[in-house]
This record gives sequence, structure tokens and C-alpha cells, in this order.
Amino acid sequence: MASRRNPPVFDGHNDTLLRVFPPSRDTRGRDFFERSESGHLDLPRAWEGGFGGGFFAVFVPNPRTGSEPSQAPTTGTLPQPLELPYARSVAFRLAAGLFKLERDSGGSLKVVRTAGELTHCLDTGVLAAVLHFEGAEAIDPELDALEVFYQAGLRSLGLVWSRPNAFAEGVPFRFPSSPDTGPGLTDRGRALVRACNELGIAVDLSHLNERGFWDVAEVSTAPLVATHSNAHALCPTPRNLTDRQLDAIRDSDGMVGLNFSVSFLREDGGRDADTPIETMVRHLEYLAERVGIERVGLGSDFDGATIPREIGDVTGLPRLLEALRARGYGEEDLRRIAHGNWVRVLGKTWCTP
Repeated sequence: MASRRNPPVFDGHNDTLLRVFPPSRDTRGRDFFERSESGHLDLPRAWEGGFGGGFFAVFVPNPRTGSEPSQAPTTGTLPQPLELPYARSVAFRLAAGLFKLERDSGGSLKVVRTAGELTHCLDTGVLAAVLHFEGAEAIDPELDALEVFYQAGLRSLGLVWSRPNAFAEGVPFRFPSSPDTGPGLTDRGRALVRACNELGIAVDLSHLNERGFWDVAEVSTAPLVATHSNAHALCPTPRNLTDRQLDAIRDSDGMVGLNFSVSFLREDGGRDADTPIETMVRHLEYLAERVGIERVGLGSDFDGATIPREIGDVTGLPRLLEALRARGYGEEDLRRIAHGNWVRVLGKTWCTP
């Protein structure tokens, strides 16, 4: 079991739903309630690692290539946009899957919709799951589906994955590169951001290109949030945030979740799992210095990326916290990084307390 002195971790991103409920019904997914030797996250390993919950992403893979959420080919080109009927059918399957996990969990997992529910789960040991869309492909241009998904439980929306859609354009998986890779939000994208603000849905900036980022910063009235991104100054992939972007997140009293993907951590952008925990700590320290310790958390990308071998899976979270403790982080700062900052920013963003 995780050390009792470690605070529970609330994590900014995982792609576990895609592993448990594959889009193809002919493919067998793994059982979330059984300990597995594959992937990064299931309920038994979550308890062992002190994982208190996180953003469970609905990601719609390309039907032709089946691109991984964070490990697309590094050709520098963007995948083609998705057709709305296909995207919506996959989104329904994955969102329904999360609700099925809640139903079948015997009370050990709850889909949370308010900051109060999130805090209660962290205090009582119930795994808190936030329904998150990684890309708005399942949302129609008229935004009718946004209202329906919100009523179902959607509380966080990434405008894009790394491909264009009706609302914005994502960054390609190219290294090295600036995130300034294309046009900003469309008119529909601006309307989507405003609608998310009105409903109380967090707008996730991870995967969005730089012009889109600045458009959101101009339009949005909520704190700026990047659920799973790192420092571009340390790893110059367009998936990471420049110093100017980090400053804007700081000024909005927003949030950055440290991505565990080695290709967003390493100076060479490589996918070598033998990347030391110290590289993760270096990014976190850089982010904390730039945006403030009260605006940094974790955004692992579990089940969607190659992560450092020293972490391995969710059971390795205590090793990261111990590495931070060894670097002089106090218990209050560790609590903030582990979950306190996420609770704060979501409480400011969601309309209900």
C-alpha cells in the first residue's frame, strides 16, 4: 500500500477508458476491477499507488490508423478530421463505459460533477472520476450535444487532440518545434469556449496550438488549464508550453498538470523509458517557478504514453512524491501538487460548489 503520509493523488489525464472499452467491440478490453500486468491503471493498482482519482478521457482514435492519444507518428503532419457520426458513436461508448464502471464499482468509484463531490471522495477514499473529452469531435457545431453531455456529467473539454476539427487546430507531433503551427479558433470554437464558461466546463489547452491558446485566453472568463503539458524551454515539442503561455496561465490563476510522457520530458524528445524521475522533477520545478507552486499538479497521461520506467504505472506515484520530498518540498506543497491545486481550480471553474 502507498505510504499513509502521502496525500491522495488527483491526476489531470488518463486514457484508461480506451483500454477498458476499445472502440471496436470485437476487441477485448482489460477489466478495470482486476489487477493487470499491462497498461498503467486499474482499481487495485490505483489503491496501491495512492491514486485518488482524475480526469478520465474520452479520446476518439482515427478509424484508419488507431493513433495512440499521445504517441502519434512523428511525421509532422496532422491526422485528418473525424466525421461527426463516428466520433459521437465512440464518445457515447466511452462515456457510457465510465458510467458502467461507477455502477459496477460497489461505491468505490464515483463520477464527480462538483468540487464538493470531489473533495468528499478524496477525503473518504472513493475514486473520483471526472468525465473529460480529449477533442471536441463529438460536439456538433450548434453545440446541442454539449448541453446533453454536460447534463450527463461532462466537466472538462479539450478543444482538440492533435488534429483539426470544426473548432480549432491541434499541434502536430513534431520535434523540435514551436507550438505556433497554424490558425487559431474558428468562430464556432469561440462560441464553444463561451458555452463551456456558461455551463461550468473546464477548457483544456493541452494539444491546442499557440494561436488557439491565445484566442482562448482572450475569450475565456475561467482560469486557463493545461491538463497534461510540460515546459517547452526544457523539451521543445509543440505539445509543451512556452514561457509566455505559462505566464498567461499564472496570470489567470490557472493550472498545469505535469505530463509523464517521456517524449514531452526529455531534451531530445525521445521515447526512451529509461528516463529518470529527476527529469520529471526538473520540469515540475520549472513549472512551479514560472506559474507558482499553487498552480502545478500532475497530468500523467497513464495508458496513453510511454512513461519513465522508474514510475512504471500508477503504483509508482509514491516514488515521484518521495523524489519531491527529497528535493525539499514540504508536506503542504506536496498536498497542493498531489490534489489541492486541482480541487482549487476546478472549484473556481465549475458552476456548482
